[in-house]
Amino acid sequence: MKIETRQAIDPRHAKTLDTEGLRREFLMEGLFRSGEISLVYSHYDRLIVGGAVPAGGELVLDSAKETGTPGFLDRREAVVVNVGTAGSVRTGSGAHELGNSDMLYVGLGDGPLTFSGEGARFYILSAPAHRRFDTRLVTIDAAKRVDLGAAETSNDRSIFQFVHPDVMESCQIVVGMTTLHNGSVWNTMPAHLHDRRSEAYLYFDLPEEARVFHMMGDPAETRHLVVKNEDAVLSPPWSIHCGAGTASYTFIWAMAGDNVDYRDVDMVAMSDLK
Repeated sequence: MKIETRQAIDPRHAKTLDTEGLRREFLMEGLFRSGEISLVYSHYDRLIVGGAVPAGGELVLDSAKETGTPGFLDRREAVVVNVGTAGSVRTGSGAHELGNSDMLYVGLGDGPLTFSGEGARFYILSAPAHRRFDTRLVTIDAAKRVDLGAAETSNDRSIFQFVHPDVMESCQIVVGMTTLHNGSVWNTMPAHLHDRRSEAYLYFDLPEEARVFHMMGDPAETRHLVVKNEDAVLSPPWSIHCGAGTASYTFIWAMAGDNVDYRDVDMVAMSDLK
């Protein structure tokens, strides 16, 4: 298992970073490596973001020095999303079969996690937890679907809410998925901030030659990251997070922080973006 630590970056520091510096601090590449578990431990709300690709074998996530606990989930909850073909995740309480785009919520203490599946590609998210909720599989069909936008504004999209107050209870992590329909490329525009939560984005279902321009930074002094398929981005509480792609794509959003109120955002007017 490979794990990397990312420190929290002050917005004044972020303004001094060049392209390479921004990518080093906020972009997460290479999370899906065959036969490996790759994790990033972030100091933004102590989010852990990563990937596991069992490639026909078994991979076990039991402990990580960075959490400071004997077991990985001793003081944490987790969400596992399968962005590949069918696979299995075994927790302390039992085994769960995940199809493409299914999500498994794993409650506090229900570790270790064992991943298997020939073509499965598991996206891993974890945040600190102070209460235990039952481990639960939420399939794509059981998620709450919200259709937004329009083709005329290039943001015709479907939002699938999985680990979300309208679907199930969690301690602090909220996770969902947004799919852009053919011909639409914009996500999360108009932009917003939520100073009370940090977020992580995983972009996938993107053609190999396509790219997404992920917008970040202060609303009055925006920056961007150019991301490819299966790249992920850390989004600090002080930063906007929106983007546009050269083709349609899907992304998984995950939040952790002071609350689980999906609507607790501070909108940014288009006229204030610079």
